Amino acid sequence: MSRIEQTLKQLNTQGRKALIPYVMAGFPHANSTPEVMHRMVDAGADIIELGVPFSDPMADGPVIQKAGEAALRLGIGMSQVLEMVKKFRQTDSATPVVLMGYANPVECYNLAHGADAFVEHAAAAGVDGVLIVDYPPEECEAFAATLRAHQMDLIFLLAPTSTDARMAQVAKVASGYVYYVSLKGVTGAGHLDTDAVEAMLPRIRQHVHIPVGVGFGIRDAATACAVGKVADAVVIGSRIIQLLEAAPIGQEAQAAHDFLLEIRQALDAS
Repeated sequence: MSRIEQTLKQLNTQGRKALIPYVMAGFPHANSTPEVMHRMVDAGADIIELGVPFSDPMADGPVIQKAGEAALRLGIGMSQVLEMVKKFRQTDSATPVVLMGYANPVECYNLAHGADAFVEHAAAAGVDGVLIVDYPPEECEAFAATLRAHQMDLIFLLAPTSTDARMAQVAKVASGYVYYVSLKGVTGAGHLDTDAVEAMLPRIRQHVHIPVGVGFGIRDAATACAVGKVADAVVIGSRIIQLLEAAPIGQEAQAAHDFLLEIRQALDAS
């Protein structure tokens, strides 16, 4: 059983919702990410999604895209991201970490280091799951099996436009949790329609029998709680990136902590 599965199972037993913040590796500073991750855990984060910078992020809105570009300018690539996870693991052996990104950095890493090097090195660093936006599920059975052999999960996105056939295809290879994108568009876009989310979740669960996290458009405690009433996990990204960017130098981790603590307390009270 993976660390992600263990964590979500324990939360379900407790009747609690998973809080999953997203941060871009290397943003706002090249060496700030492990501290930000630790402070988010202190605030009640259950799983951390760590963005891998990429130059052409098709699913990212302007906030996360700008953060990725800043990280790339600082020289952050896959090797540096794995080093950040290693540093985080020096003092946190429990909190699951999911790498979220695109195929290109993974493929380039394997070209540079050998076939399956990404999976092997990610496992050694302490990564628990991978979400590759542009890996289609019908082409991922071997990749999913390799990840499972290293106690890692392969996580997929579902969207309001996902067909029943697509959900069934995802269900064949996904593990850990699936991430339901609550909006049509990129990260940080639009207005969250919680009624539409509530209507979609039962349909997803007809096909997918692992926990469902919901993200895109969650910006405060009120929207987090509304989503938490129907989802197993709440995913927050763009708003955290904005807070990190706006915080005074040296106060970024505290800003993330304070925001997530409010979300955690609201989720537990609702």
